[in-house]
Amino acid sequence: MFVKVALEQMPQNLQQLCDILQQASAIIVAEYERYQRGGQFQIDRKSDNSPVTQADLKAHRFISQALAELTPKLPLLSEEGEHNERHQWQRFWMLDPLDGTKEFIDQTGEFTINLSLIENGESVISAIAVPLMSKLYIVENSIVKKHQQEMQLPYRYQWNAQGQTELFQFQHDPNQNDLNNDKSIRIAMSRRPERSSRYQEFLDYLTSQNISYHKVNAGSAYKFCMMIEGEIDLYPRFHPTSEWDTSAGQGLLQSIGGEVFDLSHRPFRYNQRTSLLNGQFIALRDVGDWVLIDQFFANLN
Repeated sequence: MFVKVALEQMPQNLQQLCDILQQASAIIVAEYERYQRGGQFQIDRKSDNSPVTQADLKAHRFISQALAELTPKLPLLSEEGEHNERHQWQRFWMLDPLDGTKEFIDQTGEFTINLSLIENGESVISAIAVPLMSKLYIVENSIVKKHQQEMQLPYRYQWNAQGQTELFQFQHDPNQNDLNNDKSIRIAMSRRPERSSRYQEFLDYLTSQNISYHKVNAGSAYKFCMMIEGEIDLYPRFHPTSEWDTSAGQGLLQSIGGEVFDLSHRPFRYNQRTSLLNGQFIALRDVGDWVLIDQFFANLN
């Protein structure tokens, strides 16, 4: 749960990022409203046949310029940018300026801006903005603090049409359900037909273990926001994503005791491989809940 705190409580560097993401959100919302009205709107296809819209590109240009002014020495790895020199970078920004382009086109409203500061493979600043909801989630934790479990709790920053802003900070809810006791799991699933039979195999495994569940349909990295809010416990992903889809969500989950694991129970690390595509993963709101599902993945290996 989140409790209201003074805006001054947030470190200045995070306030600056909130301002950038708030302005980028306004750009995306304006583009979305234009698209909904049926105005002239450009949608193209990239080399992998995924869609890219003028909203993606406008948000990319704005955030790229703003980050270059804020941190001129840090390179940017963006979905809509160049990636040729990325293996030389140990510290850099990772950005998806519009995660959920298909959600944008389908007008579900569930699209986000994902931004993270990567340092030696880990996200040390993690932020996800939800433009249509006028809010974002953000946290900063050094690698040392992560490994020592001295984690800063994430903020929820929100604004309204009048320009008023409010700040809330996460607090652990002592009444939060313990899945190891009641075995009731809220599972994030895509709104689209699943691309892998493994999803049904996973659900069948839960049934065989007498673990009750219900599916929560959601798009893009908005799933991670729902996990931070306590609305989703587990997010399985058995079809492709890219690193900019998960890095910010992983950092936010880590700050509240969650994680993004590959199917061998290893946390994701970033910019370490030839490809920017992620492997399959399980995101958990509570790392302790791995014990409920570990046998399923052990049987796969």
